Amino acid sequence: MERFRDREHAGRMLAARLAADPPADPVVLGLPRGGVPVAAPVARELDAPLDVLVVRKVGVPWHDEVAMGAVGESGATVRNEGVIAASGVDDDAFARAERRERAVVAERVVRLRGVRPPVDLRGRNVVIVDDGIATGATVRAACAVARARGAASVVVAVPVASPDAVAELERSSDADTVVCLDAPEGFMAVGMHYLDFRQVDDASVASLLAAHG
Repeated sequence: MERFRDREHAGRMLAARLAADPPADPVVLGLPRGGVPVAAPVARELDAPLDVLVVRKVGVPWHDEVAMGAVGESGATVRNEGVIAASGVDDDAFARAERRERAVVAERVVRLRGVRPPVDLRGRNVVIVDDGIATGATVRAACAVARARGAASVVVAVPVASPDAVAELERSSDADTVVCLDAPEGFMAVGMHYLDFRQVDDASVASLLAAHG
């Protein structure tokens, strides 16, 4: 089982893998909060802009874990029409849930990025980085939001993930490419693959973004 010293170490290893076949004109997006310390070394190695991609799942009102869509910055909204239809959620209920999650996105963006504008993704090759993937729901929402913001292509890059999540991403059209250093059988939790998996606070994320800028 691959174990990383911390997120910085994992990011350096991931950066080395990506540098072997780097996407052209990339933008590196870390999923807050734990994905940003992994994304920072990747952005340095690829000589790419670093930003956060703040996304929120829009859950079915009576079952928040079931995603009927996702929202992100720049007004990006993704609807999962199959889940909406199967759940019987009407447009008003979706709109209420969307407004609630969009308010959370806006508040978190201010905390993490401050007054800096988001990096324009239109026509760019986007590399979405997290510290690991368990179910894949959040990173799939992130892919959809990146495309809604105009990304030309989407690479998902993580140090570790469950085999099922990697397989599902590779089967779907959510990402064009999936780069994962380790997808061990018997995967249980992302944190088990790090010696130091302490929580990352908002101030640390903001500092990493400011230092890269």
